Amino acid sequence: MVHKYRAKQASDSLLVGCLLSASGGLQDAYTYNIRGQVFANAQTGNIVLMGQNFAMGNLREGVEHLLPLLAFSMGIYLAEVIHHHFHSKSVTVHWRHSVLLVELGVLVLVAFLPQSVNWLANMLVSFVCALQVQSFRVLEGNSYATTMCIGNLRSCMENLYYWRKTGEDKRRHQVILYGSVILCFMTGAAVGGVFTLDWGEEAILLCCPLLLVAFVLMLRIRNRYLRFISMLSGAEEDESVVTAPDGKILK
Repeated sequence: MVHKYRAKQASDSLLVGCLLSASGGLQDAYTYNIRGQVFANAQTGNIVLMGQNFAMGNLREGVEHLLPLLAFSMGIYLAEVIHHHFHSKSVTVHWRHSVLLVELGVLVLVAFLPQSVNWLANMLVSFVCALQVQSFRVLEGNSYATTMCIGNLRSCMENLYYWRKTGEDKRRHQVILYGSVILCFMTGAAVGGVFTLDWGEEAILLCCPLLLVAFVLMLRIRNRYLRFISMLSGAEEDESVVTAPDGKILK
Protein backbone atom coordinates (compact mmCIF):
# COMPACT_ATOMS: atom_id res chain seq x y z
CA MET A 1 0.00 0.00 0.00
CA VAL A 2 1.22 3.49 -0.83
CA HIS A 3 0.10 6.80 0.64
CA LYS A 4 -0.70 9.37 -2.02
CA TYR A 5 -0.69 13.08 -1.33
CA ARG A 6 -2.05 15.74 -3.64
CA ALA A 7 0.84 17.83 -4.99
CA LYS A 8 0.70 21.50 -5.87
CA GLN A 9 2.30 22.13 -9.25
CA ALA A 10 4.46 25.23 -9.02
CA SER A 11 4.29 25.64 -12.80
CA ASP A 12 0.53 26.29 -12.50
CA SER A 13 0.98 29.60 -10.65
CA LEU A 14 -0.11 32.90 -12.18
CA LEU A 15 3.31 34.51 -11.66
CA VAL A 16 5.11 31.74 -13.55
CA GLY A 17 2.46 31.87 -16.29
CA CYS A 18 2.88 35.64 -16.68
CA LEU A 19 6.68 35.36 -16.93
CA LEU A 20 6.44 32.66 -19.59
CA SER A 21 3.81 34.63 -21.52
CA ALA A 22 5.99 37.73 -21.51
CA SER A 23 8.82 35.60 -22.88
CA GLY A 24 6.50 34.22 -25.57
CA GLY A 25 5.46 37.71 -26.69
CA LEU A 26 9.07 38.84 -26.79
CA GLN A 27 10.04 35.87 -28.95
CA ASP A 28 7.32 36.70 -31.48
CA ALA A 29 8.38 40.35 -31.66
CA TYR A 30 11.99 39.26 -32.06
CA THR A 31 11.47 36.91 -35.00
CA TYR A 32 9.18 39.40 -36.73
CA ASN A 33 11.45 42.43 -36.33
CA ILE A 34 14.88 40.81 -36.60
CA ARG A 35 14.52 37.48 -38.38
CA GLY A 36 12.63 38.25 -41.57
CA GLN A 37 9.10 39.10 -40.35
CA VAL A 38 8.22 35.59 -39.26
CA PHE A 39 5.94 34.79 -36.32
CA ALA A 40 7.69 31.76 -34.85
CA ASN A 41 4.73 30.98 -32.56
CA ALA A 42 1.97 31.17 -35.18
CA GLN A 43 2.20 27.88 -37.06
CA THR A 44 -1.24 28.33 -38.63
CA GLY A 45 0.19 31.19 -40.66
CA ASN A 46 3.15 29.06 -41.69
CA ILE A 47 0.85 26.28 -42.88
CA VAL A 48 -1.23 28.72 -44.94
CA LEU A 49 1.81 30.37 -46.53
CA MET A 50 3.56 27.04 -47.09
CA GLY A 51 0.56 25.59 -48.93
CA GLN A 52 0.08 28.78 -50.94
CA ASN A 53 3.71 28.97 -52.05
CA PHE A 54 3.93 25.30 -52.95
CA ALA A 55 0.73 25.59 -54.97
CA MET A 56 2.15 28.58 -56.86
CA GLY A 57 5.46 26.83 -57.52
CA ASN A 58 7.47 28.97 -55.10
CA LEU A 59 9.38 26.06 -53.62
CA ARG A 60 12.02 28.08 -51.78
CA GLU A 61 9.44 30.27 -50.03
CA GLY A 62 7.37 27.20 -49.23
CA VAL A 63 10.33 25.48 -47.59
CA GLU A 64 11.06 28.62 -45.53
CA HIS A 65 7.64 28.21 -43.91
CA LEU A 66 7.92 24.42 -43.70
CA LEU A 67 11.11 24.48 -41.60
CA PRO A 68 9.66 26.33 -38.56
CA LEU A 69 6.66 24.00 -38.71
CA LEU A 70 8.93 20.95 -38.57
CA ALA A 71 10.94 22.49 -35.72
CA PHE A 72 7.74 23.21 -33.80
CA SER A 73 6.62 19.62 -34.29
CA MET A 74 9.96 18.31 -33.00
CA GLY A 75 9.69 20.60 -29.98
CA ILE A 76 6.33 19.06 -29.04
CA TYR A 77 7.83 15.60 -29.41
CA LEU A 78 10.92 16.42 -27.32
CA ALA A 79 8.77 17.92 -24.55
CA GLU A 80 7.05 14.55 -24.20
CA VAL A 81 10.40 12.74 -24.26
CA ILE A 82 11.62 14.93 -21.40
CA HIS A 83 8.35 14.39 -19.55
CA HIS A 84 8.38 10.62 -19.74
CA HIS A 85 12.09 9.75 -19.75
CA PHE A 86 13.74 12.46 -17.67
CA HIS A 87 11.02 12.81 -15.09
CA SER A 88 12.36 13.85 -11.67
CA LYS A 89 10.50 12.48 -8.65
CA SER A 90 11.96 15.08 -6.31
CA VAL A 91 9.48 17.16 -4.33
CA THR A 92 11.60 20.23 -5.15
CA VAL A 93 12.77 19.70 -8.75
CA HIS A 94 10.27 19.03 -11.54
CA TRP A 95 10.71 17.79 -15.10
CA ARG A 96 9.61 21.20 -16.38
CA HIS A 97 12.83 22.63 -14.95
CA SER A 98 14.66 20.60 -17.59
CA VAL A 99 12.48 22.15 -20.29
CA LEU A 100 13.37 25.66 -19.13
CA LEU A 101 17.08 24.83 -19.18
CA VAL A 102 16.81 23.59 -22.76
CA GLU A 103 14.94 26.78 -23.70
CA LEU A 104 17.62 28.96 -22.14
CA GLY A 105 20.44 27.16 -23.96
CA VAL A 106 18.73 27.36 -27.35
CA LEU A 107 17.83 31.07 -27.02
CA VAL A 108 21.41 31.96 -26.07
CA LEU A 109 22.55 30.20 -29.25
CA VAL A 110 19.97 32.11 -31.33
CA ALA A 111 21.32 35.44 -30.04
CA PHE A 112 24.65 34.84 -31.79
CA LEU A 113 23.38 33.56 -35.14
CA PRO A 114 24.00 35.96 -38.07
CA GLN A 115 21.32 37.26 -40.40
CA SER A 116 22.51 34.87 -43.10
CA VAL A 117 20.95 31.97 -41.18
CA ASN A 118 17.63 33.54 -40.19
CA TRP A 119 15.94 30.33 -41.31
CA LEU A 120 17.85 28.47 -38.59
CA ALA A 121 17.13 31.13 -35.95
CA ASN A 122 13.41 30.96 -36.72
CA MET A 123 13.49 27.16 -36.53
CA LEU A 124 15.16 27.28 -33.12
CA VAL A 125 12.72 29.84 -31.72
CA SER A 126 9.80 27.78 -33.05
CA PHE A 127 11.35 24.76 -31.36
CA VAL A 128 11.56 26.65 -28.04
CA CYS A 129 7.96 27.86 -28.37
CA ALA A 130 6.79 24.29 -28.88
CA LEU A 131 8.66 23.07 -25.80
CA GLN A 132 7.04 25.79 -23.75
CA VAL A 133 3.49 25.49 -25.05
CA GLN A 134 3.49 21.71 -24.60
CA SER A 135 5.02 21.74 -21.12
CA PHE A 136 3.11 24.64 -19.55
CA ARG A 137 -0.56 24.13 -20.30
CA VAL A 138 -2.33 24.59 -16.97
CA LEU A 139 -2.88 27.82 -15.02
CA GLU A 140 -4.47 27.25 -11.61
CA GLY A 141 -6.36 24.29 -13.04
CA ASN A 142 -7.35 26.06 -16.30
CA SER A 143 -6.03 25.30 -19.78
CA TYR A 144 -4.01 28.12 -21.34
CA ALA A 145 -1.05 28.84 -23.63
CA THR A 146 2.06 30.95 -23.02
CA THR A 147 3.16 31.52 -26.63
CA MET A 148 -0.08 32.57 -28.31
CA CYS A 149 -3.21 34.48 -27.35
CA ILE A 150 -6.19 33.25 -29.34
CA GLY A 151 -7.19 30.49 -26.92
CA ASN A 152 -6.57 32.71 -23.89
CA LEU A 153 -8.67 35.49 -25.41
CA ARG A 154 -11.50 33.07 -26.16
CA SER A 155 -11.46 31.76 -22.58
CA CYS A 156 -11.26 35.28 -21.14
CA MET A 157 -14.31 36.51 -23.04
CA GLU A 158 -16.28 33.31 -22.38
CA ASN A 159 -15.70 33.68 -18.64
CA LEU A 160 -16.49 37.39 -18.82
CA TYR A 161 -19.90 36.57 -20.29
CA TYR A 162 -20.71 33.99 -17.58
CA TRP A 163 -19.41 36.26 -14.83
CA ARG A 164 -21.69 39.07 -15.98
CA LYS A 165 -24.58 36.61 -16.26
CA THR A 166 -24.12 34.69 -12.98
CA GLY A 167 -21.90 36.90 -10.82
CA GLU A 168 -19.80 33.87 -9.86
CA ASP A 169 -16.49 34.76 -8.19
CA LYS A 170 -14.86 31.80 -9.94
CA ARG A 171 -15.68 33.27 -13.34
CA ARG A 172 -14.37 36.69 -12.31
CA HIS A 173 -11.13 35.10 -11.13
CA GLN A 174 -10.70 33.31 -14.45
CA VAL A 175 -11.22 36.57 -16.32
CA ILE A 176 -8.40 38.06 -14.23
CA LEU A 177 -6.16 35.05 -14.87
CA TYR A 178 -6.56 35.06 -18.64
CA GLY A 179 -6.49 38.85 -18.85
CA SER A 180 -3.23 38.94 -16.90
CA VAL A 181 -1.59 36.39 -19.18
CA ILE A 182 -2.70 38.28 -22.31
CA LEU A 183 -1.44 41.57 -20.88
CA CYS A 184 1.94 40.02 -20.07
CA PHE A 185 2.21 38.59 -23.58
CA MET A 186 1.49 42.03 -25.01
CA THR A 187 4.00 43.63 -22.64
CA GLY A 188 6.69 41.15 -23.68
CA ALA A 189 5.98 41.91 -27.34
CA ALA A 190 6.17 45.66 -26.67
CA VAL A 191 9.49 45.34 -24.83
CA GLY A 192 10.83 43.11 -27.58
CA GLY A 193 9.75 45.57 -30.26
CA VAL A 194 11.59 48.42 -28.56
CA PHE A 195 14.79 46.60 -27.66
CA THR A 196 15.23 44.84 -31.00
CA LEU A 197 15.84 48.29 -32.53
CA ASP A 198 18.98 48.75 -30.41
CA TRP A 199 20.11 45.23 -29.56
CA GLY A 200 19.46 43.51 -32.87
CA GLU A 201 20.02 39.75 -32.86
CA GLU A 202 21.02 39.74 -29.18
CA ALA A 203 17.62 41.09 -28.06
CA ILE A 204 16.40 37.50 -27.64
CA LEU A 205 18.58 37.35 -24.52
CA LEU A 206 15.91 39.42 -22.76
CA CYS A 207 13.91 36.20 -22.50
CA CYS A 208 16.59 34.61 -20.35
CA PRO A 209 15.96 36.57 -17.11
CA LEU A 210 12.23 35.84 -17.43
CA LEU A 211 12.86 32.12 -17.80
CA LEU A 212 15.43 32.11 -14.99
CA VAL A 213 13.02 33.81 -12.59
CA ALA A 214 10.33 31.28 -13.56
CA PHE A 215 12.84 28.49 -12.91
CA VAL A 216 13.62 29.81 -9.41
CA LEU A 217 9.96 30.40 -8.58
CA MET A 218 9.17 26.83 -9.56
CA LEU A 219 11.77 25.71 -7.03
CA ARG A 220 10.25 27.83 -4.29
CA ILE A 221 6.49 27.66 -4.90
CA ARG A 222 5.91 24.23 -3.44
CA ASN A 223 3.51 22.78 -0.96
CA ARG A 224 5.37 22.94 2.38
CA TYR A 225 3.21 20.22 3.82
CA LEU A 226 4.41 17.90 1.07
CA ARG A 227 8.03 18.77 1.84
CA PHE A 228 7.42 17.78 5.44
CA ILE A 229 5.75 14.52 4.41
CA SER A 230 8.63 13.81 2.04
CA MET A 231 11.22 14.24 4.77
CA LEU A 232 9.32 11.93 7.12
CA SER A 233 8.30 9.18 4.73
CA GLY A 234 10.37 9.46 1.55
CA ALA A 235 7.37 10.60 -0.50
CA GLU A 236 7.92 11.18 -4.21
CA GLU A 237 6.14 13.67 -6.45
CA ASP A 238 4.68 12.44 -9.73
CA GLU A 239 2.54 15.03 -11.52
CA SER A 240 -0.71 15.29 -9.54
CA VAL A 241 0.29 13.24 -6.51
CA VAL A 242 3.16 12.56 -4.16
CA THR A 243 3.57 8.91 -3.26
CA ALA A 244 4.98 7.34 -0.11
CA PRO A 245 5.37 3.78 1.13
CA ASP A 246 1.76 2.82 2.12
CA GLY A 247 -1.72 3.32 0.79
CA LYS A 248 -4.32 6.09 1.30
CA ILE A 249 -5.08 9.20 -0.70
CA LEU A 250 -5.05 12.32 1.44
CA LYS A 251 -6.40 15.49 -0.13
